[in-house]
Amino acid sequence: METPEAPSATMLDILSDPICPWCYIGKAKLDAALRDAPEVALDIHWRCYRLNPDMPEGGMGRRDYLERKFGGPEGAKNVYGRIEQAVRDAGLPLDFSKIERTPNTLDAHRLIRWARTTGAQEAVVDALFAAYFVNGVDIGDRDALIAIGVAQGMDDDLLRRLYSEDADRALLENEDALAREMGVTGVPCFVLNETYALVGAQETATWRQVLERIAKGETLGGE
Repeated sequence: METPEAPSATMLDILSDPICPWCYIGKAKLDAALRDAPEVALDIHWRCYRLNPDMPEGGMGRRDYLERKFGGPEGAKNVYGRIEQAVRDAGLPLDFSKIERTPNTLDAHRLIRWARTTGAQEAVVDALFAAYFVNGVDIGDRDALIAIGVAQGMDDDLLRRLYSEDADRALLENEDALAREMGVTGVPCFVLNETYALVGAQETATWRQVLERIAKGETLGGE
């Protein structure tokens, strides 16, 4: 008697940036739904999308960044007041007051990519969100990134060598550019099996419905 094959995992590409608060919220809501659906196998790939692709290498002061992006102190206060409430409503820790710099996130994306080879990608993404949104860590700083990777079981010496060699830098810049060419204008963006996209921080209830359909073997997309 043949053993039935286990169902193949559904591919989920997540376009995200580790300084995006909506990505922080979106991951938490997806994770909550996944905890309720242990029978659903997802093959998750975190993809590079930078909110600020033209950010200087060393980043910039947080206040200057917010005021330039949102048209002055009042605009920044209004936008981030709403964001802070959304993060709180999601039950997530947050301390915007600790964030002194807005980083260039390319090196953080490189760490996320390398973490997949060690099975630590989810843990590294979580650690980056916590480092930035809770502890105010400059996640554009390579020493800080290496410390995050090592804490999740990655090799210190290897990470230092990869950063010194600019490994995967061009690849991730191209991945970011391709997403924009395909029409992605904001994140998080969740793409299931390269055919069905959900844009924005979806509610846990929405994810439960999607995961239920996957569990039933329904085809996503084409509606």
